[in-house]
Amino acid sequence: MTVNNDYCADLGPATGSYRRVLWAVLVINASMFVVEMFAGVWGKSVALQAAALDFLGDAATYAITLIVLGMSIRWRAGAAMIKGLTMGGFGIWVLGNTVYHMARGTLPDFAIMGGIGALALLANVISAGLLYRYRQGDSNMRSVWLCSRNDAIANIAVILAASGVWASKTGWPDLAVGVVIAGLALTSAVTVIRQARGEIKLETA
Repeated sequence: MTVNNDYCADLGPATGSYRRVLWAVLVINASMFVVEMFAGVWGKSVALQAAALDFLGDAATYAITLIVLGMSIRWRAGAAMIKGLTMGGFGIWVLGNTVYHMARGTLPDFAIMGGIGALALLANVISAGLLYRYRQGDSNMRSVWLCSRNDAIANIAVILAASGVWASKTGWPDLAVGVVIAGLALTSAVTVIRQARGEIKLETA
């Protein structure tokens, strides 16, 4: 397990700028959770609801990161472990919600999906751009970057799903994107948990 010691030992002068970036993306994500969840329920879209919950999870991730920022690597890795498990739980929830809507044969509103998906994509591109320079830090910082990256990918998929729903007049594209988002969350969870475990072992060795 390779760890970036410059970040793990002490964030130093970068702490202040990183903290400001975290506050900015926290506000963006919390706001978009409200907008996207409302639109997802109104438009009957699994993909939008999944992406909305991802925004909520990210907002919580940024809040936790702000709390442990500047603490020892053990604390930061422990926080990353919790976030990794949360990401995994989110992925499992999305899979369950996908099965539910599949059984009901739900037809989502493609116009709402496309419009809100585009707005969410813009928010995620801004967030990912702000966090890009910090993507190679410890497991805690890496989990933050992965969350924003995943959101941007997920919302591109939501927009494509909206086009698919419009073209096919079925809910299958929406359901398929729900599964993709769930898979992305699960694989990212594994990545973060593995790196966090490696950092904890190094710290306690």
